[in-house]
Formats: sequence, structure tokens, C-alpha cells
Amino acid sequence: MKKNHHLSPPLPWTTPFIILSILTVHSIKITSAACHVDDEKGLLAFKSGITQDPSGMLSSWKSGTDCCNWAGINCRENNRVTTISLYGQVDKPDSYLTGTISSSLVKVQNLDGIYFVNLRNISGPFPDLLFGLPKLLYVYIENSKLSGPLPVNIGKLKQLGALSLEGNRFTGSIPSSISELTQLTQLVLGKNEFSGHFPAGIKQIRNLSYLSLEQNKLMGTIPDIFKSFTDLRILRLSHNEFSGKIPESILSLAPKLAYLELGHNRLSGQIPSYLGKFKALDTLDLSWNSFTGVVPKTFSNLTKIFNLDLSHNSLNDPFPQMNVKGIESLDLSYNNFHLKEIPKWVTSSPIIYSLKLAKCGIKMNLDTWKPAETYFYDYIDLSENEITGSSVDLLNRTDFLVEFKAAGNKLKFDLGKLRIVKTLKELDISRNLVYGKVPAAIIGLNKLNVSYNHLCGQLPKNKFPVSSFVGNDCLCGPPLSPCKL
Repeated sequence: MKKNHHLSPPLPWTTPFIILSILTVHSIKITSAACHVDDEKGLLAFKSGITQDPSGMLSSWKSGTDCCNWAGINCRENNRVTTISLYGQVDKPDSYLTGTISSSLVKVQNLDGIYFVNLRNISGPFPDLLFGLPKLLYVYIENSKLSGPLPVNIGKLKQLGALSLEGNRFTGSIPSSISELTQLTQLVLGKNEFSGHFPAGIKQIRNLSYLSLEQNKLMGTIPDIFKSFTDLRILRLSHNEFSGKIPESILSLAPKLAYLELGHNRLSGQIPSYLGKFKALDTLDLSWNSFTGVVPKTFSNLTKIFNLDLSHNSLNDPFPQMNVKGIESLDLSYNNFHLKEIPKWVTSSPIIYSLKLAKCGIKMNLDTWKPAETYFYDYIDLSENEITGSSVDLLNRTDFLVEFKAAGNKLKFDLGKLRIVKTLKELDISRNLVYGKVPAAIIGLNKLNVSYNHLCGQLPKNKFPVSSFVGNDCLCGPPLSPCKL
């Protein structure tokens, strides 16, 4: 049920007429390659700049063969190469390319799309060859190792409709000339090392639907420029050093904005009540800031929200009654809330997978909590509350749980009766009233903390430090003292 929020790039397309034309050319071809000689030279030059290709991503790129048939290559009119699409597979360690982007790629003059995504080890500076490709519309060079500053004249790429350099190592300030890229619908510069201020000139790029500057080193206030944007659906500014208040002009984004991510900054003041007007909002992240006051009652209007993270602020009671049909992930941890119980609109969600309510003033018996579903739960954090009862029934009804934290409560149950599913990687039930023996299944965990309970007996084979087990009644065996014979 978990939703993939990644916005896919515009994919190259080919009309049936052109497919038929290409097939016709193939059928009459005898010995000569069909693609243009400049295209072949440019692509082979790119390949020559690649020093490692362990998965054979470019193995079909061979001189004298039709480059329109090479992996990742699309051709359209007159058999000219128009797009290069090379995608590394994140779940396959050998699916990457090592090397640099050859400047000779500029020979492929009809390129309108370059998609180098998750190639991981492509290094070098910003590829200046892009300035020499007059038909270029879409550039996605994501999750690699390009570095250095962006060129000050990047605004000369006026024809671009989308630019994503996410997940590289670019540094320096974002050039002011970026405001000249007025045809962009997507500007994605997140997960780099940019510094300086938010470039206010971005307000000139009025057609943006997706703007990401997240996970950089940007500072200062967020400029009050958002009245310029009528189609913005995704705004990602989290994990920077922005300070001050949320700019009022963000209200103008209410009709269409689906993702507002401002977490992990230094923002302050009260959460604006107008955020309740964002009826299309899917995700709201205001976590790890310095917001104060109460959560606005208008949040009850956010009926379509799936992901809400207000954790690590200084927000106070009362928390408003929400009218959400199905929340997917909720984090209200480490504020000044006294919820007393897990909210009913959370309990009734049929699609929730992440629930984090650490230090939320919850005083309830966990045995009485009957959530509508437990199957999809990945993450549960109920730490630092006053919860009694047992977590056995809850956890034994989960199948994909990755993390369960309930430290600092009054839970009382036999640890030996807890089913530890194969997906579980972190378990923290320290500082409770848990008893019994530690099960052998803990060997599959990455992190474990069962300290300061009433556990007893010999520890199974494990890889955890002493701190994972101290403060129990009579545990023994490595890493604790040997058991007495």
C-alpha cells in the first residue's frame, strides 16, 4: 500500500509511423549501419569515457551496428538519436557506470532527452556539452558523483523543460541566471552540497510543478515568492538551514500543492492556520524545527492527507480532531502533547504503515488497542509514554515490521512469546517490565535494546553490546558475565 512519491521524468516516445519507418529501414539494410555517423561517434566517445561497466549496460554499443538498436537509445526522425536513457538498478550492486561524460557527446545534435539515473559513479564537473545541444529539453543526471559549481551561465539553457541534478556533489551557490530557465516545469537540485541563500529569482520560473532544493546547505529565510506559481504540486526544502517563518505567499499554492516538505530546518513561529486550506495535500513535513503554539484546528480540513510529520518541535495541546479516512504515516513525537490514547482516526486507518507517537503523553493499555489493520505496519514508535499491557498480540499480527520501539513504558509480557518476523531490524523495549528469556531469533536484528527489564536465563548467540542487556534480573552469557554451572 505504500505509495511511491517519486515523480517520473517524461519518457521518450515513438509514434507507430516512426516505428514502421525504422522497421522498414531495418528490412532493407544489408551491411551499413542505419544511424547517423555523428551519432555513432558521439555515443562511442561516451562509451570510451566509461572505465567500468560491470553489468554490461553498454555491451550492445558496438561500432558498425545500428545505434538506434543499442540499449538505452531511442531514435526518431531520419534515424537520428533523440534520447539516451541509462538507468542503474538500485537493488543490484553491479548496476552502475564509472567514468566521465565525454564532451564528444555533443556530436549527437538531435538529443532532446538525457536520462542518466542511478549510475552512481559518473564523476566530473557539470557537462558543458549541454550548451551545444540546441534541441535538448529534458536533463536528468541523478544519483552520481558530479561535482563542483554550476556554471554561472546555466540560464543559457533556455529551452529546457526539466532539469534534475539530484543526488550529486555540486557545491557553491545556485547561480542567479537559473531564473532564466523559464520553460522549466521541474527543477530538482536536492541532495547536493549547495550553499548560500534560496535564489529568489526562481519566481520567474512560473510553470514549475516540482521544485526541490532539499538536503543542501542553504540558509537564510525562505523568500516570499510563491504567488508566482500556479501549478506547483511538489515543494521540497527539507534538510537545510532555513530560518524564520513560513512565508505567507505559500497560501497561494493551496489549490494544487500535494507535497510540502520543510522538515529539518530552523523555522520558527506558529504553524499557519491557512495550511488547513490545502485540500490536495498528500504529505506535510514540518519536523525538526522550532514551531510553537498549537496545531491549528483547520487541520481537520486535511481530509486527503496521507503523511503527516510534526515531530521534534515545541507544539502544545490540544491536538485537533482530524477527519482523515486513511493516514499512511504519522509522527507527532517529541512535542508537548498529552494525547492520552492513540487517536481513533489513526486506529481506524486501513492503510497505515508508520506510527510514531514517542513522548506524546499516552496512558493506555496496549491490549485494548485494536487497530483496523496491522498487516502493513513497518514502523511503530511508542517510546517514553505510560503504556501498560502487552505488545505480543500487536506484534504477532504484523508481517513486515521493520522497527518497533517502546522504551520507557510499563509494558509487561513474556519476551519468549514475541514473534520476531524476518523483516524486523530494530527492537527497543528497554526500561519496561518485560520478563522471560531472550529468544534466539534476535540474531536477525541489526539493533536490539532489552536493557532494564526482568529478563533471565542464558543469552542466545548474538552480536550486540553489553548495553543491550544490562539491568535485567539474571541474564548471563556473552556479552554479559558467563553463566554459573
